[in-house]
Amino acid sequence: MDYEYIEIEKENIPYRFDIELAEQMYTFEVHYNSDYDYFTVDLELDGETLVYGEKIVYGMPLFYDVQDDRFPKVPIVPYDESENSTAVTWDTLGVSVFLYVIEEEEEDEDDA
Repeated sequence: MDYEYIEIEKENIPYRFDIELAEQMYTFEVHYNSDYDYFTVDLELDGETLVYGEKIVYGMPLFYDVQDDRFPKVPIVPYDESENSTAVTWDTLGVSVFLYVIEEEEEDEDDA
């Protein structure tokens, strides 16, 4: 498995950025709810908003409950590799908890 992560620049929130996932360009818009200490993401594809206010929940893949062909084909999972944190909060996101993009390794034709 290949693990990369999406870096969230907390000092810029709310902000938007484009990211390529599984050879498709998406726009993420990140927000923070300071009253309840959580983050949300809006997801756009080709100018169309697919999701508003998806809460980033530790260990749960983003957009898992609203999948269709327009959504990223790779899981994006908030996770702490050290397993010290179990929540996505202002203090943990980008410190110990990261949004990991879990991409399957391509199989070589020789290995098939």
